[in-house]
Amino acid sequence: MKKALFVLLAVSFLCVFSATTLYAVEKGGAFNWIAPYGSSVSSLDPNASDDEQNELVCINIHRGLYKWDASQNAPKLEIAESVSSSADGLIYTYKLKNNVKFHNGRQLTADDVIYTYNRIMNPENAFGASGLLKVIKGADDVFNGKADTIAGLRKIDDLTLEITMERSVDPAYALFQVNTAIVPREAVEDTTTPFGSNPVGCGPFKFVKWVKGSEIVLEKFDEFYEAGKPYLDTLVYKIMGDSAARDIAFRAKELDANILYSSQYAAYSVDPELSKRLIEVAEMYTRMIAFNRDYTLADGRKPFEDKRVRQAFNHAIDSDLIIKKFQKNKAYPASSFLAPTTPGFDPDLKGYEYNPTLAKKLMEEAGYADGFPLEIVGTESDSYGTGAVEVIIPFLKKIGIMVKPVTLEGAAKYERQKNGNFQAIIGSLPSGPDPIQQLWRFHSSTDRASRNTPAFNNQQFDQYLEAAAAERTDMDKRLDYVKKANALFMEEAPLWFFNYNKAIIAYHPWVHGIQKVGPEMMFQDFTEVWVESSSPRAK
Repeated sequence: MKKALFVLLAVSFLCVFSATTLYAVEKGGAFNWIAPYGSSVSSLDPNASDDEQNELVCINIHRGLYKWDASQNAPKLEIAESVSSSADGLIYTYKLKNNVKFHNGRQLTADDVIYTYNRIMNPENAFGASGLLKVIKGADDVFNGKADTIAGLRKIDDLTLEITMERSVDPAYALFQVNTAIVPREAVEDTTTPFGSNPVGCGPFKFVKWVKGSEIVLEKFDEFYEAGKPYLDTLVYKIMGDSAARDIAFRAKELDANILYSSQYAAYSVDPELSKRLIEVAEMYTRMIAFNRDYTLADGRKPFEDKRVRQAFNHAIDSDLIIKKFQKNKAYPASSFLAPTTPGFDPDLKGYEYNPTLAKKLMEEAGYADGFPLEIVGTESDSYGTGAVEVIIPFLKKIGIMVKPVTLEGAAKYERQKNGNFQAIIGSLPSGPDPIQQLWRFHSSTDRASRNTPAFNNQQFDQYLEAAAAERTDMDKRLDYVKKANALFMEEAPLWFFNYNKAIIAYHPWVHGIQKVGPEMMFQDFTEVWVESSSPRAK
């Protein structure tokens, strides 16, 4: 819901207007939220973690040059007030805000950005976030031990920073990630207090306490650079890996909001009250089966070399029925690789309709009327593992493809995936937020070890992507090239396009401000979340 803010004289609160209701923002109170991806949180050092369980907490403690703007479905400047770029798109100059303070009271400067990025690239730290910064000139040299500092970072003055890129690329899509949040050297290098368990950030909430395995408590940072925010006094993360326990706690009003899995969603969606307060989004992940074009039958033929076989596979399966029955409607049918929330998604692409007659015809035309045996490798994931493979077996049997599921542990599956040691493999791939970056995994220059699982190689596809990357002034033209690449990829069918995850958050009637966050629904920024006085935890 689109909201506009008005300052009212003689009162100390803001009003939020929607098309139907005038709300008075009520400041204060506590919000009980969740960390649902396990029974523990391992670190609150944003640079050191690539675990979603840690990051969904870090996102409200720390801030970086950019952050994800859910209302615009795009990254936006955060601790910088402006940015300009050179004509060739290689040099970006940032003017930092002059009122950004760390939770220890010190002002953030350009030196902190430079320190943080060099820290991330330090090979001794082995931070996963290093991959995000390799777009900066000289970052790879630091990571490979060839240099001590990143050559592409230059301080102009305390509040002005110049970043030179390795190639023409929009840095926003790398630098909005919480892993690249800016941290203060003195807190990180304080040997008396481990930074990962006593973090100091510059975000809307500061760290208070951490009860291992139970909860993490944050409180409002009074010197946050956005005046009057956050609205909440306290944000509490309950560490709850068990979905049934979360459901009980939410219904008992001990949680203010809750992420729903398939079983809960089925119950909530038909409940006359609970169904009124569900927020849903198609996350930027595409569940799929990748075909190995090198898979060779006993007679020497390679079935997946023929596009008609790949298309037949897509037409043979009733994805809508599987989503309804097997996944209890907790997914959206995939109409292309890019998710509906990803820039460049084309709503006019309809995807592959369920048409077993056409599927059989395509198999016959390709010379596979009798079908062939097929092993599909996957993990035990409920949503995109071998459980889903079991469900599609009867559909594929009708066109002669005799499927055998092979269940592996994640690391073993990835080893076979990167080595091409599979016939087909089921999984989930990021399909946003940067459409060029995500489609580039299928560029002919990308190998299997870099996640081009089907080893896709198409010259026209490459040309569309390269044209999109080169277009820096006309965003409509840029996205038009993206749409063409996405449509061609769909038509070539190197994958079975299964679905996009439907992420759902249920919330109580006193809650306002939960947003649709396409990259990951649990990455909720609580800067503008507030609760009414009817909340059990209102001030």
